[in-house]
Amino acid sequence: MTSDVSPSQPLSLFPPARRVKVLLPLPLDSAYDYAVPEGMDVGPGSFVTVPLGGRQIVGIVWDDEPDPDGVPESKLRPVAGVVPVPPLPEASRRFVDRMAAYTLAPPGQVLRMAMSSPKALEPASERTVYTAADPAPKDLRWTSARRRVYALAQEDPPRSAADLAREAGVSSGVVRGLADAGGLLPMRLPDSIFFETPDPDHPRAALSDAQQNIAEEMSRAVLAGGFSVTLLDGVTGSGKTEVYFEAVAAALGAGKKVLVLLPEIALSAQWLERFEERFGTLPAEWHSDLSPGTRRRTWKAVAEGRVQILVGARSALHLPFPDLGLIVVDEEHDGSYKQEEGVIYHARDMAVLRAQISDCPIILASATPSLESLANVEAQRYRLAHLPERHGEAELPQVSLVDLRKTPPPRQRWIAPPLQDALEETLAKGEQALLFLNRRGYAPLTLCRTCGHRIECPDCDAWLVEHRFGRRLECHHCGFSMKTPEKCPSCGDEGSLVACGPGVERLFEEAVAILPEARIEVVTSDTLQGPLAAAAFVDRVTSGEVNLIIGTQIVAKGYHFPLLTLVGVVDADLGLAGGDLRASERTFQLLSQVAGRAGRAGHKGRVLLQTANPNATVLRAIADGDRDGFYAAEADMRRDLGWPPYGKLAAIIVSGEDEGHVERTAGDLARSAPRLDNVRVLGPAAPPLALLRGRHRRRLLLKADRTISIQRVLSDWMSRIKPPSSVRVQIDIDPYSFM
Repeated sequence: MTSDVSPSQPLSLFPPARRVKVLLPLPLDSAYDYAVPEGMDVGPGSFVTVPLGGRQIVGIVWDDEPDPDGVPESKLRPVAGVVPVPPLPEASRRFVDRMAAYTLAPPGQVLRMAMSSPKALEPASERTVYTAADPAPKDLRWTSARRRVYALAQEDPPRSAADLAREAGVSSGVVRGLADAGGLLPMRLPDSIFFETPDPDHPRAALSDAQQNIAEEMSRAVLAGGFSVTLLDGVTGSGKTEVYFEAVAAALGAGKKVLVLLPEIALSAQWLERFEERFGTLPAEWHSDLSPGTRRRTWKAVAEGRVQILVGARSALHLPFPDLGLIVVDEEHDGSYKQEEGVIYHARDMAVLRAQISDCPIILASATPSLESLANVEAQRYRLAHLPERHGEAELPQVSLVDLRKTPPPRQRWIAPPLQDALEETLAKGEQALLFLNRRGYAPLTLCRTCGHRIECPDCDAWLVEHRFGRRLECHHCGFSMKTPEKCPSCGDEGSLVACGPGVERLFEEAVAILPEARIEVVTSDTLQGPLAAAAFVDRVTSGEVNLIIGTQIVAKGYHFPLLTLVGVVDADLGLAGGDLRASERTFQLLSQVAGRAGRAGHKGRVLLQTANPNATVLRAIADGDRDGFYAAEADMRRDLGWPPYGKLAAIIVSGEDEGHVERTAGDLARSAPRLDNVRVLGPAAPPLALLRGRHRRRLLLKADRTISIQRVLSDWMSRIKPPSSVRVQIDIDPYSFM
């Protein structure tokens, strides 16, 4: 009797183990092979626990086919378990792959953003929430803080102690004390979150004919489904939000899910109020100000398909929506959509990619669209919906330039006489005004009058900014902070340190001196942290408690204050300096947006731009209301020079703690740079911030024709260099910052 197995073939009594690829949320370039134990049910998208080194880590079963000839079966490690949550949707997995390919970031690093709430993957537990005792104990001692907590606890749904304290603006001790006194009743509930379903048929404000036509057009696109991009271009106050709300209503009415992105969560205060007025309830939210528990519960609710609409910052783009039907990117031009750390990407562009993968419409809304979006309209890749007039009786404000060479402010003052006169007149009429200066703190530089020493950050090539309200000097790049010294750190002279230049705090001092009766509030990212603080600020302005706002760019867009009729820009030249290719465009957008805060509710508005360069193209375009002329000139300049969006650009940032290693790596990159037609490499050069957070930096720029696959060129280039482990090389496709 002969055997069918030759001596050279190993005899196996068991079939080969099933293999799967598992992508881990680590900066890894590919997924790893694992064996699936018999009887375990896993498929693409499954969350699984796998061994890695000596620890267990949660990853995702990826769509890639495992290589049967790869890791020997004897060395395959088994999947340890399946996490009982819905699989990561196919659209999310494709988004990870395509975003990684576009940004040239490791796929595992992109996946980490989609798994941003690891606690959501743990088994569900119970939590304690509180509702108001009805009736409250008769002997309860009331304080204003307790009354705020009790009023919140009377509302649905019941809240945790942490949420009650945060929303009422009190300490956790106040909540505990009220509960101990019997004013709050504890309840144990599953650790989940309930979101009410917005009502698309809830009564809404009347739309103008122009608004109605555009709303109907966008709603038809939503109901038809399929990928499309609409640029909703409307002047400030034209009612863009109300218009795209109708597209949102169409999506919700059809049972489709909606994602709305806002550039800064402080903008959400009035947006949420308008949403609740339109739909009868609030949407889910996603931003850094949420408590870890709320983020965990919201992430799980999105994954389980229980969230109909969510509004959030750029990170909301990575949430595991199973079936998106509409994406809206509000203020699509805003630079806050660009993430500069970790995976470097622009959320507007990635939102378009996400909509394409989900095969759904996306709306990009702005009063000052990006040149990139306008170029896509010109190339007929995007549709254009235009609202050229303000809604109702409101008219665009009159814009005037104040020539600081002819009417300068007094020495050590920054408000010129024409602006001071306008402020006095506006406040005397019972109206409100906004002074805009895009500089936080008291002064951007502290100088010694004796020796000329300038106080700099020890970890960055930047001056420390004086924050006089907080009695400290602070670096706005790395966060380093120190107490303001009494003596010069260099020469030791006492009382010799002086503030140079104005910030909003210094402007506040001047406003108090010249407008002693004004009710002033300073608004910056330091003072307006999160939606609750923003909502309280809105209440103070709309109630008339505040009649003069002094603020940075955080108040330049999105806000609607009916009685605000005057905007004064203290330094309109501030954003025009430097070699940033988008400096003019950004200045135009920022000043146009801040100007748009004036005269929004039937009251005539005016804007005064203080400048030492009144003939600057940007300022003349704003004063003359010639937006189209500005954009045409800017487009012609970029087209002639081959800059984005008419050419491609990538930055290569080399950084490390050892300056010599950084220099050598940057030099090696320059020597191995691609030499191709229509491709040019500039640098290496030290950027303005050559030292940032203790790391020395050098930059190279790759400039290419639009026909070039810039990712392919960069991948080939980077493969020729192996930098030392102490040096980091980052790639920024289409850079927005050149610092």
